[in-house]
Amino acid sequence: MKAPPEAQLTLLELADTDAELARLEHRRRTLPEVAECERLEARGAGLRDEAATVEALESDLKRELAKAERDVEQVRTRVDRDQARLDAGQVSSPRELENLQSEIASLAKRQSELEDVVLEVMERAEEAAGRHRALAEEQAALDGTHAEAVKRRDAALAEIAGLEAAAKEQRSGVASGVPADLLTLYDKLRAQHGVGAAALSRGRCEGCHLALNTVDLGNIRAAAPDEVLRCEECRRILVRTPESGL
Repeated sequence: MKAPPEAQLTLLELADTDAELARLEHRRRTLPEVAECERLEARGAGLRDEAATVEALESDLKRELAKAERDVEQVRTRVDRDQARLDAGQVSSPRELENLQSEIASLAKRQSELEDVVLEVMERAEEAAGRHRALAEEQAALDGTHAEAVKRRDAALAEIAGLEAAAKEQRSGVASGVPADLLTLYDKLRAQHGVGAAALSRGRCEGCHLALNTVDLGNIRAAAPDEVLRCEECRRILVRTPESGL
């Protein structure tokens, strides 16, 4: 392939622009603001999951507390009824009186046990409610932090987009000065190696950073100025410059 030396030199400017576009793309992928937003979003999802679990627990405890209170009320009603019979002197038989007193004592013990259950469930419900409030407070704080992180992320992405648009416009202008067949070869090599063209500087390819041997340098010296050369090592287009050392 042949191309004017000026067009070949233009490839180096094109390569610099493509390198800038690659740097901008890498910056976009590795933005710390993006990672921070993802971390905060993951934490927010965890908080929401935990809050849902606590809400379900609160609902269960509410039902458990209602049942325990009903049990206490039922026992208390029986105690009051038996005590009323006892106080009214409605029991005359010593044996029946003894049975009634025994039942009242048993019911009183049962009532005390059930009241302990009520207290224990109430304590658990209070703990769950406290945890729910703490989660809500943490979620609110997290939402504020996330909103600020999103602003920083969006600002950074907007800056990158602006720089990228300018670089693409510059690339379009530079590429317009490169012959179509040479540009096609350059783009193909860029897709394969990341860099499509490199300068020959002081006898070294700036693409693979390897020094050319004497034979290769001799062949380059003998080549016509418009001949498109390739590095024997990395196969990139090798562009001759005044600093090539030929």
